[in-house]
Amino acid sequence: MTRSASRSSSRTKPEPSAREQHVNIDDAEAPFPQPARRGLHRGLSARQVQMIAIGGTIGTGLFLGTGKSLAQGGPASMLICYGIVGFIVYVTLLLLGEMATQYPVAGSFNAYAIRFFSPSYGFALSWNYWFNDAVSVASDLTAAQLVLQFWTPSYPWLVSLLFWVFLVSLNSFNVKAYGELEYWLSFLKVVTIVIFIILGILVNVGVNQSHTYIGAHNWHIPGAPFVGGFGGFANVFVTASFAYGGTESLGITAGETENPSKNMPKVVKFVFWRILLFYILSILLIGLNVPWDYPNLSNKTTTTSPFTIVFTLAGSNVAGSFMNTVILTSVLSAGNHALFAGTRVLYGLSVVSPTPHAPRIFSRTTRAGVPLYALLATSSISVLCLGSSFIGSGKLWGWLQNIVGVSNQIAWLSIGLASWRFRKAWIRQGRSLDEMKFRASWTWPWGPYFVIITVISLILIQGWSSIFPTFSAVDFVSFYIEIPVMIVMGLGWVLLKNAFIDSTSVSGNADPPNETTSLIPRETETREARYKWKSDIVDIDTIDLYSDEYTDEPLDEVKDKPRGKRFSFFWKLYDIVA
Repeated sequence: MTRSASRSSSRTKPEPSAREQHVNIDDAEAPFPQPARRGLHRGLSARQVQMIAIGGTIGTGLFLGTGKSLAQGGPASMLICYGIVGFIVYVTLLLLGEMATQYPVAGSFNAYAIRFFSPSYGFALSWNYWFNDAVSVASDLTAAQLVLQFWTPSYPWLVSLLFWVFLVSLNSFNVKAYGELEYWLSFLKVVTIVIFIILGILVNVGVNQSHTYIGAHNWHIPGAPFVGGFGGFANVFVTASFAYGGTESLGITAGETENPSKNMPKVVKFVFWRILLFYILSILLIGLNVPWDYPNLSNKTTTTSPFTIVFTLAGSNVAGSFMNTVILTSVLSAGNHALFAGTRVLYGLSVVSPTPHAPRIFSRTTRAGVPLYALLATSSISVLCLGSSFIGSGKLWGWLQNIVGVSNQIAWLSIGLASWRFRKAWIRQGRSLDEMKFRASWTWPWGPYFVIITVISLILIQGWSSIFPTFSAVDFVSFYIEIPVMIVMGLGWVLLKNAFIDSTSVSGNADPPNETTSLIPRETETREARYKWKSDIVDIDTIDLYSDEYTDEPLDEVKDKPRGKRFSFFWKLYDIVA
């Protein structure tokens, strides 16, 4: 439910009722995406949203990406970089939580960037993030090939094709089916990581095939703990960003979450601490138990999961096969999550009103609320994974990992920019902080500035190894290609909008001048329109802070009643365990 944007003190007519209220779209560049005739369905519960956020993050980045990080940077670089990126993402998640709780809409931070920062930047960001999710599906399908090489290297493209059909078919059902399956797959990941942490400790203290105490031995072998110098250290940042990618997608699920004003803060507060705990402990144990120069840990043709290696050290190949099977289901879960998120981003682009950022056909949904055309378009990019037959699965996955990692960083930067402008607008327009449904008070006022500065620094320095000591054109492109693409798309949007304004002015179809503009010469109006791109940054003094603001509905309270006082203890215990 949304509230009308019009709160002018000059109005004399009574405020409309909740049923009569609607969103007034006065500017083509400020609104949030509006739902299509059928639209998405709010079918995801709090437990599903929490597990989706966990499941979207605990996947190929942790199970396979840590192998590449260990081989390129060593155990110390991996632990430090994952810790730094983890804290950045945690603060970013809090900033996103403030906006997603207040405005739970389709499009998430893409919509917030359009509304609070810059329409041209938001346009470029939206398409960039859609491409990120689409490439993530290709990356996960390529990762599935790497996982299967533990058993057989035959017909990798066929494996990707079969998994592609499975994921597209799954996402064609309603969102509740997706949420329930993703919940249990994510639950399996969490249980597996808990087992891994326990097993990793036992392996380190001597419960392994050689019955020897490992301790910190692998931190003192030649080349460790920092492998590759500063270049190796900086290179781990992009793989860490790839691994943490997906946490920001909880904002995308806000548009389909029941009672978002209650459930979104719960998700934001608890999910990331669990993720950070799993990552840091797992990475510490990987660095202690697996040497950075382990055979086939990461090369052109293959990448071996450190999790599989640790399970093999603990027992036998049977234990390793079990872990590899779990990793395969996790890879599919991550691909499933990326396909879901990418589909919703493309849907959000198509329903921006009055000027859509994507063809309207992508806004069409089935009776079950599935944007089918957006789903097919997003999944079509996955054909990239078939290139592994010519390039090598390990090399292709490394390139895709770099592209997705940088795209994740751009998303985090955008959340920081949108939050910065959102907070300034909230204060400038005199709204009370008590009106915010969720506020991360300890991040005021430094949170957005911290995210903006640190993420820009990561984007600039992480490609150091592609330049020094020798320049690698392909690696350099995979690190930095998205920066010029964002600039070109943003400028293209501004030029197209400016051309539209100019043509409207010349053809005489522009709105008739009012009392103010009639005093301005016509040539001055045209010149101002032509250079409108200079003022593309949204004016925080006039931005509407009431449109699309979620208002709690009586139905939300009814849905929460089954968890009454009678079973409150058991529900709390269930939430803690789950």
